[in-house]
Amino acid sequence: MTVTFLPSASAPSDIAVSAARTCYFPNGIVKPEASTAWPRKEALLESIFKAGHHTTLQHAHVTMLIEGMSRHLIWRLLHAHTYYNSEQISQRYAKMKQENFYYPPQGKRDEWEAFYAQSYADYEALLEMLTPAITPHLPKFRHGQEAKVAQEMARYVLPVGMSAYLYHTANIVTLLRYIAVAPTMPEARAEAMEFAALLETNLLALDPALAPLIEHAKASRPTFPTIDIIALKNRIDAQSDVTVYDVVGEIDASTIGINYADVLRASQMSHDTNILGGFSTAIRLSFSADAQNQRHRKSPAIRPAIEPTYVRDAYTPPLIAQHPQAYALYRASIERSYEFFDAQRARMGFGEAIYALSNAHRIDIVERNDFAAFAHKAQMRLCYNAQQEIYDIVYEQVTQLRAMGVAGSQYLLPPCSVRAAQGIHPICPEGTRYCGVKVWKLDFAHYRRTF
Repeated sequence: MTVTFLPSASAPSDIAVSAARTCYFPNGIVKPEASTAWPRKEALLESIFKAGHHTTLQHAHVTMLIEGMSRHLIWRLLHAHTYYNSEQISQRYAKMKQENFYYPPQGKRDEWEAFYAQSYADYEALLEMLTPAITPHLPKFRHGQEAKVAQEMARYVLPVGMSAYLYHTANIVTLLRYIAVAPTMPEARAEAMEFAALLETNLLALDPALAPLIEHAKASRPTFPTIDIIALKNRIDAQSDVTVYDVVGEIDASTIGINYADVLRASQMSHDTNILGGFSTAIRLSFSADAQNQRHRKSPAIRPAIEPTYVRDAYTPPLIAQHPQAYALYRASIERSYEFFDAQRARMGFGEAIYALSNAHRIDIVERNDFAAFAHKAQMRLCYNAQQEIYDIVYEQVTQLRAMGVAGSQYLLPPCSVRAAQGIHPICPEGTRYCGVKVWKLDFAHYRRTF
């Protein structure tokens, strides 16, 4: 794994201390360079940090280039909170490469190489089978895009040990939290500790004045939450993969206007009464779907340790289920991944064997949405271009809200429908990525996706 910080114009400690001094300085803004050699800089920095006055440390952000981190650690650590921004290589839109895998240090390299090679061969075989099967389902103007659609389906057999490269931006407090919580990760802990060590090295190179703060992060003793998600699901009588519960309030239909329809989504800044109501959902979904789901940072979720509720359970994309040859290969690949995982688990422990589980492996989460945030999420995920599995989940959430009689739930629609209602053109904002279906003319109950 490599972590490279992009250049920063000012030291984070100079920004933090100058911001703090500005609060009490009557003669104007204290600029960062005014604190570089200020004799009380280190003392004030440590004082405000220990007092918990961390807003001063959130002005400075670091944009880093990360290469070689596993998809699992990205899911478990980097994208499991709200205080970041990331852009990573997409498994939907880019063909994966065999050399991009993470090797757990406790594992036998030759065994993992053989396992990864077979998983990748299954991925390529599925691409070859599925690509021609997709053509009849695409409008003519999208012919030639079959391979990209096939990638979405085939990637489910890839292990979560596949690595990624990404841009990742976070403030200094978040980076310190990464260092603090790395030892608590229930899975991929050794890799998390490697990342924490690389962060420490890069932070000290960027700004040596951060050393006391880093030491505090390393000495802290956070814990990973213990959550009995089975008891929670039993309490709400969750009988299906998607169960909406604890609904509060309603959606104010009068607010679903330009603030929700325009691509800037001013509703996320100019808050209306929709932030006062909301709902929770117990969801069982694949690793792959949740990797997309968690990017909706205003839809926070609990994601418990996987081991206590682990069972062999994998998602199957509908298109694969309809293709006998592809389905047989898919199921064989998934079962092979479980067999390899169980063997490695006995040798290395659950947390380090995790990399063998496939993208298709299903887990339980519980998320909470306010209605304003969910209106945005519904637009993004009810689009026919959205990932199939997460589309199905959001469609079911909206269906249940409608069945419960939640006022205004009929306005939870894809972007084309919301834009059409507001007279915004083009109605579909996707340009050349238009799905080919005039969804805005369909009744919600008549939405149908082939894939």
